[in-house]
Amino acid sequence: MAPPKEMARPKEKVLAEIMLRVFRLNGRLLEQGDRLVAGLNLTSARWQVLGALALANHPLTAPQIADAMGITRQGAQKQLNRLLCEGLLERSRNPSHERSSLYVLTAAGAHAFAEADRRCDLWTADVAATIPEDRLHAVRAALDEILIRLDRPLPSAALEGGVGPAAA
Repeated sequence: MAPPKEMARPKEKVLAEIMLRVFRLNGRLLEQGDRLVAGLNLTSARWQVLGALALANHPLTAPQIADAMGITRQGAQKQLNRLLCEGLLERSRNPSHERSSLYVLTAAGAHAFAEADRRCDLWTADVAATIPEDRLHAVRAALDEILIRLDRPLPSAALEGGVGPAAA
C-alpha cells in the first residue's frame, strides 16, 4: 500500500516553512563555520568581514561591509575592530566621508581569508557530494527570488491590527 499523499498546503505555508529552515540553516552554517576557521583564530563573523573585503577588491566602509554581508553596521564594526587589533586589516582615512573609515586586508588578512576559502571549498564539496546539481541551482534560484521580494517594504496589512505584543 502506498503511503498517504501529503495534503496540499498553500504556497504561503511552504514559504513560511522554508524561512524557518533558512533560520536553522543559518545557525548551523555559523556553528560549522566557527569550527572550520577556529584554527585560523577566526570566527564565522570575522570570516564574513574578511570575505566582504576580499571579494570587493577595494577598500570598504563599515556600512558597505555590513550591507554586503547582511549584518548590522554595529556588528561589522565590532568585527572590524577585532580584526584591526589582530593585524588582519588596515584602516585609512576616507576622503568621501570623514567619519567613515575605509578598511582593507593586510597580507596576513589576505592569507587568513585564502586559507579559510580553501577549507570552505573542501567543506562545500563534501556537503554537495550527494545533492544533484540541478537541485542546487533550483534552490539558489528560489532563494534569489525570495531575496528580491524581501527588499520590498512590508505590506501595511501585515503591520496592522494583528494579535501579539504590538497589538496588546
